[in-house]
Amino acid sequence: MAYILHIDTTTKKCSVALALNGELCSEKELLSDTFSHSEKLHVFIKEVLNKGGIEANQLEAVAISKGPGSFTGLRIGVAAAKGLCFALDIPLIAINTLEVMVQPCSVSTHTFIIPMLDARRMEVYTAVFDSDKNCVDKTSSMVLSEVSFQNIVGDEPCLIIGDGATKFKNLHPKINAFFTEEVVYPSASEMFSLALERFKNLEFESLAYFEPFYLKDFHSTPSKK
Repeated sequence: MAYILHIDTTTKKCSVALALNGELCSEKELLSDTFSHSEKLHVFIKEVLNKGGIEANQLEAVAISKGPGSFTGLRIGVAAAKGLCFALDIPLIAINTLEVMVQPCSVSTHTFIIPMLDARRMEVYTAVFDSDKNCVDKTSSMVLSEVSFQNIVGDEPCLIIGDGATKFKNLHPKINAFFTEEVVYPSASEMFSLALERFKNLEFESLAYFEPFYLKDFHSTPSKK
């Protein structure tokens, strides 16, 4: 049996889920504009383990949504995941957040899926996935325009998801784009199959050297004297 704890704190949704051999045992999540991950995450972890009926020492691994996403959220989630792995001497599994986002999408009528996470102004974190949910254009930080993705998808139908999708929609893109009615956020419960596959293949991260996938450097504005 493989109990894996899954954590996603990359957006304003904080989510934790426990799976046994890829099947849901328990989950807890909260979508909040206040980004209260530092207050909620450890409480959620405890509640998920209790609801799943296990102790922390029964975990076989922890899977973390590694980014891109909110810098603060990433630091909180990765710190918690690494702390658990160090304390329990279990492996850490890391999964690209955009890959997590496309997992629940039904793509029977779309050739491509393009997840977008808001990166402020007209910039998004994005990638392009085919109908089998394989990445065909790597994760990048992109300033959107009406002609974005044209050279990749041509005239093929594309499903656009995520909290950065509205920016693209408002530009009246020239690609054959379709948008979801509700905003799609990454969730820990969508990580199960990806995490289990990596667990079986022993695809683990170095606890000493693993860092969140920030994608771009953090820049602060100096205070005015």
